[in-house]
Amino acid sequence: MGRVRRLLTRPIVMAVLAVGILAVGAGVYWFQPWKLWVDETVRESAPVSAGSPGAPSGGVRTLAAGELISHEHTTSGRVRILQLPDGSRTLRLENLDTSNGPDLRVLITDAPVKEGRAGWYVFDDGAHVSLGKLKGNKGDQNYALPAGLDLNRYTSVSIWCDRFDVSFGAAPLAPTRA
Repeated sequence: MGRVRRLLTRPIVMAVLAVGILAVGAGVYWFQPWKLWVDETVRESAPVSAGSPGAPSGGVRTLAAGELISHEHTTSGRVRILQLPDGSRTLRLENLDTSNGPDLRVLITDAPVKEGRAGWYVFDDGAHVSLGKLKGNKGDQNYALPAGLDLNRYTSVSIWCDRFDVSFGAAPLAPTRA
């Protein structure tokens, strides 16, 4: 026991232990491993027009839609671009199911959706707009689109991990018929 005590009082050993503790702390902060076991479910209603009581869609039109595919993490759900009667537009995630992770964002981009590893890293290469932090890794959620966003240019959506620059999942947006 005396030998261990003498070893632990040496400055180099103390420095190595301190650096090790700092490295573990930084790794825990950076990777946030507890998020692998914590789901955040969001249940937002689809937007409706205030002037249309009783109408299920409330005058809301679907401009584009797509199905999410998996990239870095298993991801599923539907993406729709909705236009309200006042002209505002919303990106809606429906039945989203993906892994939780650090610094997840919703990006609308000009990148083509590719399956497999070829599609993991492309969504921040070209034009993209962050619609904000992912509200939850499960459920239904709405994100306001900026006025004037050209849907002919921005043709895909990614659940993007900004911390590690990787797509958890993505969907191509196909225009719908009016």
